[in-house]
Amino acid sequence: MNAPSSTYGLSTEARNLHWLLANLVEEVPGVRSVAVVSSDGLLLLSSDPQPGAKPAVADPTAQDGPKGSSADLATIVSGLGSLTLGASQLMDGGGVKQTMVAMDEGSLFVMSISDGSLLGVHATPDCDMTVVAYHMALFVGRAGHVLTPELRSELRKSMESAQ
Repeated sequence: MNAPSSTYGLSTEARNLHWLLANLVEEVPGVRSVAVVSSDGLLLLSSDPQPGAKPAVADPTAQDGPKGSSADLATIVSGLGSLTLGASQLMDGGGVKQTMVAMDEGSLFVMSISDGSLLGVHATPDCDMTVVAYHMALFVGRAGHVLTPELRSELRKSMESAQ
């Protein structure tokens, strides 16, 4: 699988993260959309195509992520991450590793990456939650050690220039 053309000009680490994210979306059944959010709530990576990009093949059965865009998912992930962190602090629960919300029409998973960054996945209601969580943990394990402040800054700038 090749990195998307939107990764042209990015560092090797940034291209690798884009590749890992694309792999998560394409390889895990039931995943609708994915967002990586920084500790301050800014979208770093997204499964959304770049503005103006059209899918190679129209899929009438494809499910959209939350209403709107990956920016909406990023907002939800950031808010839920903050809420669960606050709850953990009140309960002396230590760090929050993963949060899962099961809804009638889908599931939302939020997993800590590193330094307050979060991985959020919106999935179908019939997804295998253990498979989604497993692949999220793989992503976090691979991304956590490379998500440096410099790389986060590069990813932010990349997202801002794409909008």
